[in-house]
Amino acid sequence: MFAHASEPSVYVVMWEFEVRSGCEEAFVEAYSPTGVWARLFRKSPEFLGVELVRSVKHPLRFFTLDAWTSRAAFEGFRQEYCESYETLDVKLAGLTEWERRIGAFPSE
Repeated sequence: MFAHASEPSVYVVMWEFEVRSGCEEAFVEAYSPTGVWARLFRKSPEFLGVELVRSVKHPLRFFTLDAWTSRAAFEGFRQEYCESYETLDVKLAGLTEWERRIGAFPSE
């Protein structure tokens, strides 16, 4: 699933998005494993990768799964890159009707 996930444990943060009609291509560009979010996340060596999944039943619904080596790694990244994260979030807000964090899940 995650190309760089050779770590013994993984911490996955999952988000759900309802994409604005007509913005699907731009959304996929921004949120894909090679998109602007992944490029920001890759500033941390503890970022393992992102998966973008599109709902089969609801074509405007997408999910992202962001993988980190640990919860501490993710939280450290959020602190260090808080301004960049918030700026990008605001910049891309027009691509979606809504978004929600489903949760974060440590591997066992």
